[in-house]
Amino acid sequence: MSYYIGTDIGGTFTDLVMLSDDGEVTIVKSPTTPSDRTKGVLNALDSVARQIGIPRDQLIENLKYFAHGTTAATNAFIERKGVKTGLLITRGFADTLRIQRCMASWAGLADHEIAHFSQRTIPVPIIPLDLIEEISERVDENGDIVAPLYEAAARASIRNLASKGVEAVAITLLWSFRNPAHENRLAEIVREEAPGMFITISSSLIPILGEYERASTTSINSYLGPVIHRYINGLEKSIRGYGYDGPISIMESGGGVLPAEEAAFQAANLLTSGPAGGVLASQKLGELIGFKNIITTDMGGTSFDVGLIVDGQPILETSREVGRFHVALPSIKVTAIGAGGGSIARVAGGHLAVGPESAGSEPGPACYGRGGEEPTITDADIVLGIIDPAYFLGGQMKLDIEKSKAAVEEKIAKPLGLDIYEAAAGIREVANNKMADLLRRVTTRSGYDPRNFVIFAYGGAGATHAHLYGSIGGIATVVVPTTASGHSALGSVTADRHRSFSRSFGQHAPPRFTKASDHIDATALNAGFEALEQRCHDALGKDCQIQRLVAMRFRLQVHEVPIEVPQKVLTAADLDDLVDAFEQKYERIYGKGSALRSSGVELTVLRTEALSPVLKPKQAKAVSKPTPKPVQVRKVYFYRTGFADTPVYRSEDLGPGHNLTGPLIVERPDTTVVVGAGQRLEVEPYGNLIIHLQDKKAM
Repeated sequence: MSYYIGTDIGGTFTDLVMLSDDGEVTIVKSPTTPSDRTKGVLNALDSVARQIGIPRDQLIENLKYFAHGTTAATNAFIERKGVKTGLLITRGFADTLRIQRCMASWAGLADHEIAHFSQRTIPVPIIPLDLIEEISERVDENGDIVAPLYEAAARASIRNLASKGVEAVAITLLWSFRNPAHENRLAEIVREEAPGMFITISSSLIPILGEYERASTTSINSYLGPVIHRYINGLEKSIRGYGYDGPISIMESGGGVLPAEEAAFQAANLLTSGPAGGVLASQKLGELIGFKNIITTDMGGTSFDVGLIVDGQPILETSREVGRFHVALPSIKVTAIGAGGGSIARVAGGHLAVGPESAGSEPGPACYGRGGEEPTITDADIVLGIIDPAYFLGGQMKLDIEKSKAAVEEKIAKPLGLDIYEAAAGIREVANNKMADLLRRVTTRSGYDPRNFVIFAYGGAGATHAHLYGSIGGIATVVVPTTASGHSALGSVTADRHRSFSRSFGQHAPPRFTKASDHIDATALNAGFEALEQRCHDALGKDCQIQRLVAMRFRLQVHEVPIEVPQKVLTAADLDDLVDAFEQKYERIYGKGSALRSSGVELTVLRTEALSPVLKPKQAKAVSKPTPKPVQVRKVYFYRTGFADTPVYRSEDLGPGHNLTGPLIVERPDTTVVVGAGQRLEVEPYGNLIIHLQDKKAM
């Protein structure tokens, strides 16, 4: 028997999903170990061996593939735990990172935070001014060298950075994506003057137009590079220490996996590693069971992450804000708020608020009994009878309901003058409305009607709350995958190898143009894509699957819209069709009549997305079961209706074709599924649960 393992480290739990040759799926969860996250992965490996009843050595001997998703890059960046980093930049542009293209006071803030002008702050730069060295050189917009690189001064600058204890350096020169000669030479000088210093070259990492975005992304990659390099090397050493000698892949943000040795040098590409895995797993499951338009919702212990799959393809974004700075690398678009099972509830100014602060895994919710005293969403679920404290993680981890009650009573019920159950139900209601609001915003802001989508609910708490946030959000159907609590880990083990390459293009049709092809060179467009495709083949082999995209915008605008490009030699007519497609997509997103065709159109960036399939077993269909009977009937408190006698089923008793009407609860070892009154539960052929939210007021 061969095994394939995917892991994902969250804020509270480390998830492991194991696939076997016969299509069996095994899920285990192990508490995340913040002091050394690798330990959580090793603990999960030990746990899955025990669960299937074989020695760990036998598991490792038959392990064919290991993949890993991680929040290590995100955590290190948000917590500012990167290394001391220097920046080499063209003379006269030392303030690029500080100016942030005039976006510094609001980049990365939520709408309600942006509205409070008096509370806006300028983020602390990740590279202070005294670690920025201006380099005498100049290349113009055509790639011609206007002023040569002054190497003697450059060497002095590099020595100065090294003397200050700089561990990594970012090199980003003006117009280097047109001619990288000076950046490449600077990298050689760094290796000569400071051997072992981590280097990121902007023309290699992100060769596109956008002075600030290139500088920011390159700087972040260097800032995180040594940290991620050590982390991945430590993980690989630990896994190898168990005797595994097969391939190790790391989930990256753009829609696939990278070899561990390559991922270590692409830290900025790992900033949404974990959430991307869940979206990819949802895409593949959607293909399997027949859903193309999906809202992915991952409710873990710390956050609630939402992504979109439209017509079977995840929505990508070419630039995003992380920790108040911009990262201009293609990534699966995931929007998050602080609403997880560990999110803390509190009373502020006489009002109940939930999140974004989280109890995490240490100390965790009050019910964990590890010293946490603040009430969380998980504590509310226990007080209301939704989660059985004796069956958490299949009974492996006992929860203390009395500590939950005490926390909710003291911190929420008494200050608001409510009884304990009203207070706990209020915590759920506030959290679910926050999550429903995010669903609406993510869809409508991209030009989509949420009613045309189904929800995939996963993460440890997703299935517990989806019946509510789905109903509030106006969505008719919720799918709870069999791998719900480890869905992101499943994404890492089932994801294909992926590489993304971009290059600046920079041609445009002027205002009041008639045909774009009269002004934009189709031959140059073809040559650009040919060069990018060659890079894809060099990275992944000649048989890789390639998608071509061009970023377009109306002139004098900032935001770009990616348009898919046909896989063929483009003609003038094809180029005009691309402009028409851009206009149609623009109006779908921003509204009918919003297009500004008369202002002219720019083709700014060419991009290729390449995939190479990774060998993985196919999922087996679920086995038929007799008509299920509840294991118990317990009183569960539902908002607005109070307590109801609610039948509780175990997931192992459910099989394909079963239909049950709520209210009811399905308990799994790794999560609790709630079906509201008037809603219907269906088990589809692969064992995934489908909740039909027939009554929009069902609680």
